Amino acid sequence: MPFTSFSSALSALNANTTAIDVVGNNLANLSTTGFKASTVSFQDLVTQSLGAGLGETQVGFGTGLPLTTRQFTQGALQSTSGVDDAAIQGDGFFVLSDSTGAQLFTRAGNFQVDAQGHLLSASGDAVQGWTQINGQVNTNGPIGNITVPVGTLQPPVATTQFSLDMNLNAAAVVGSADATFSYPVQVVDSLGTSHVLTVSFDKTAGGTWDYSVSIPGEDLTSGTPGTPTVLTTGTLNFDSSGLLTTPDAASGPVAISATGLTDGAADLNINWNLYDSNQAPRLTQFAQISAVAANDPDGRPAAQLVRVGLSNGGQILAQYSNGQQVMVGQLALASIRNPESLIAVGNNNYQTSSLTASPAIGVPDTGGRGKVLGGQLEASTVDIATEFTDMIVYQRGYEANAKVVNTADQLSQDTINLIR
Repeated sequence: MPFTSFSSALSALNANTTAIDVVGNNLANLSTTGFKASTVSFQDLVTQSLGAGLGETQVGFGTGLPLTTRQFTQGALQSTSGVDDAAIQGDGFFVLSDSTGAQLFTRAGNFQVDAQGHLLSASGDAVQGWTQINGQVNTNGPIGNITVPVGTLQPPVATTQFSLDMNLNAAAVVGSADATFSYPVQVVDSLGTSHVLTVSFDKTAGGTWDYSVSIPGEDLTSGTPGTPTVLTTGTLNFDSSGLLTTPDAASGPVAISATGLTDGAADLNINWNLYDSNQAPRLTQFAQISAVAANDPDGRPAAQLVRVGLSNGGQILAQYSNGQQVMVGQLALASIRNPESLIAVGNNNYQTSSLTASPAIGVPDTGGRGKVLGGQLEASTVDIATEFTDMIVYQRGYEANAKVVNTADQLSQDTINLIR
């Protein structure tokens, strides 16, 4: 019997040592981003029956190797100042690819961009998702390494149309100062040079206004510096309700052309849209001061890349010096039905085991996958109070079984002394 006590106590010593190792690992990762704490489960070994009666006296052989289970609960979300940081709220994992092409999964979203524009995890593994191709991010295609623009110059786009949502003063007296109104519209040519078109209005009768669109003479090779060059003229007519009637919606936009630009850019061919997409007039004539409520020209000048960052939803946005933001990538998330079967491989990464269900990869916040929040990180799920409590329990268990070993040893010595 003392020898059975030896083996039972030794198995308990080994089990409690393993449990303390797990607690130590949890505490060591108290501040590790996205870390998931592990719990320990003990199990007894097969028992032996003593005596004539079956099962009347049963003595176990101790405890087996404890099982460790990683708890994939939601960690606290903490705001950061990192433009490439992201956290998952809910289920799912970021998808990574290591240097060998093996697929890994992680909850740690402290990403970074290298000199070549590759989005990487803190350990240098490539973050997977979709990258912009020909101006589009196709999330229906296969995932791959995400590459963001680095130090790129956005080419200019020439203005092709503009609109003015405005009112002309119906109470203005012909020939008075209130009967004239002008407004500057900034447009861009094919080289990214800005030009100011001046749209002028002059009331000639009740409900009738003449308009003209001009450009500075110095902007044209045929112009005279200091003298505006008129590009087009016309007449606007309003009905008794103050709505524009001429030109009507069927006439289409007003065509404006500026040829022979001094900077060598292509000729400007711009449409002035007098009606919106619902054929409602953008210009009105009411007894209110003449004013423009909205000015909407398209086109943009050349711009430098200012920064690239992650936004909510896992979108990767590039911000340019002209204020424009362009979506250049999309993070992918993997949903795994039994994440506890994943194998930890270090660096906050996991890989699938033979027991792991096939990962379902897609866009965040779809198919049961969680949300991605930009500018945040998920904290470790280790609770220091729980770990200290468990450590005390395992320590007491170790001490108790060490006492069993001492007692069994004393009994063995006493038995040996009987035959001397």
